[in-house]
Amino acid sequence: MRELDQIAALTPALRRYARALMRGDRDAGDDLVQDCLERAVAALPHRRRDASLTAWVFRILINRHRDLMRQAARPGHLVPVEALRPEPAQPPGQEHHMALRETEVAIARLPEDQRRALLLVALDGASIDDAAAALDIPRGTLLSRLARARASLRSMTGRAGGDTAAPRPNGRP
Repeated sequence: MRELDQIAALTPALRRYARALMRGDRDAGDDLVQDCLERAVAALPHRRRDASLTAWVFRILINRHRDLMRQAARPGHLVPVEALRPEPAQPPGQEHHMALRETEVAIARLPEDQRRALLLVALDGASIDDAAAALDIPRGTLLSRLARARASLRSMTGRAGGDTAAPRPNGRP
């Protein structure tokens, strides 16, 4: 498969990750992806052929996101999740919905480096090695950030006890 086709195939994953980085803002996430793809295509002749194309494109996206956060008028500004998208009224007894909302708020409160690592691995399903390459950090640093992010999420959501943690997507506790 040609490199341009491989990059095009990454677009859905890039959009998911960019929207998560932009805290649910679809337009800002799409703008970030477009900027990333433009830069990737322009830099394609200069990329190292021995490195993973996926990690390389995600690194471009992450670096562009970092640039945008530095340029923001108020870096680190937290937006209430309720302001991101209005939700229709829900009938009472929506424990799963509430737990998901609580987790979404907790993820938004994580430090940026932990949030990037967690979203890349948990949301996008990147392998540890690909995520470390995309973030341009050693594998051990990524594992440490993931562990701290998960511990913080358990603490912020009141699931710090061993048996109250939600099962992982692969079915293991």
